[in-house]
Amino acid sequence: MRRLYSLGWLLALPLALGYLLYRSRRQPAYRRHWLERFGIGRPVPGGQRPIWIHAVSVGETAAAAALIRRLVDCFPDAPILLTHTTPTGRETGKSLLGDLGPRLRQCYLPYDLPSFVVRFLRTYRPRCGLIMEAEVWPNLMHAAGLLDIPIGVVNARLSDRSLARGLRYQRLIRPAIEAFAVIVAQSEADSARMAQLARPADAVTGNLKFDQAVSPQARVTGRRWRESLGDRPIVLLASSRDGEEALLLASWQKFLAADPPAAGPGPLLVIVPRHPNRFEAVAELMKTTTPAGRLLRREALDRPDAGLAGCDLLLGDSMGEMQAWYACADVAIMGGSLLAFGSQNLIEANALGCPVVLGPSTFNFEQAAAESLAVGASVQVADSDAAVTAASSIAADPARREAMSQAALRFAQAHRGATERTLAALQPLLQRCRDSD
Repeated sequence: MRRLYSLGWLLALPLALGYLLYRSRRQPAYRRHWLERFGIGRPVPGGQRPIWIHAVSVGETAAAAALIRRLVDCFPDAPILLTHTTPTGRETGKSLLGDLGPRLRQCYLPYDLPSFVVRFLRTYRPRCGLIMEAEVWPNLMHAAGLLDIPIGVVNARLSDRSLARGLRYQRLIRPAIEAFAVIVAQSEADSARMAQLARPADAVTGNLKFDQAVSPQARVTGRRWRESLGDRPIVLLASSRDGEEALLLASWQKFLAADPPAAGPGPLLVIVPRHPNRFEAVAELMKTTTPAGRLLRREALDRPDAGLAGCDLLLGDSMGEMQAWYACADVAIMGGSLLAFGSQNLIEANALGCPVVLGPSTFNFEQAAAESLAVGASVQVADSDAAVTAASSIAADPARREAMSQAALRFAQAHRGATERTLAALQPLLQRCRDSD
């Protein structure tokens, strides 16, 4: 099965490279560091063996940041190798952990072909590896076993959808999962699903995303934006995915037509797309739904003459400012939940005290969504029309909004501590790292 899988990768390689070129049309960073995707990199200076963490993109990287800092404390002389799959993940790592200086080395994880992953592991010679959340690479795990490099998975999650897919390829996936030195899962439900596929988790420690730091500067920036935008309801579509903006804009226009605002500035809809390569496409879509001059973009918030009071729609076309948007908004409609994407990170919104409206799709945050709903920090609806109605109702009701905000803050605070629990669960693996020094 692994040989057939490798042949599939080999045949798909031209398509993978074509995909990088296609993505680079809107996001030039996809043209850089191609050799790393073939396992070609520069060894850590002095022959030092790093602690390796793999975090695919933005969410996984942000969740890993606190754990990485604790690993830096545990291994004061070891470099940190942080790998990614996307340029936005790489940029997030640089932004969150750049103060580590030369101790931090970043690169892309190579495609999962035997020669590529063996070259990568022999070049960097990691003492051990930690993979965030749900990444399972059969050839990488096989190569790590041959080279005696222990690898664990942390913050592991497995949805019902992923389980069904994994069961179809169980002969390929099961040996890779069984090869993990340790599995640390987010929830008991995740561990139970893993047991159906291969084996249960060794420990359940909660979701590392609860330990993401909340930036004081983000709160200040959000309040400043709020003052600039005036005293009116502000609804945020946060980290929206392809197709969701069109749905929500149609629902928003329908809602305004049924209940036109009185004189003065009406409610404001802010849309922050998940992926920067879609900023221009979403801007064009938003232009078709609002008169000329009524759509503004993120840069307008830095210009006193931008005419913010007359703005109906605002596009958040910037990276790294999601927390400031949550601090600015009255309520967030969570992207990825309106269509079948499984939702984006509602935990971050709740940690900023922002009430959340969830659509029907939440499988990526199944437990967190259920608990946030249970304590009244979020509400869940069936479609985009209901999402706009619910969000507008919350934004227009100060007492309800404040109650949900306080519930959100309590919810986020109550679930902190996953980093320390994860670190404790990893001690056998980390001891192997120390012994290999």
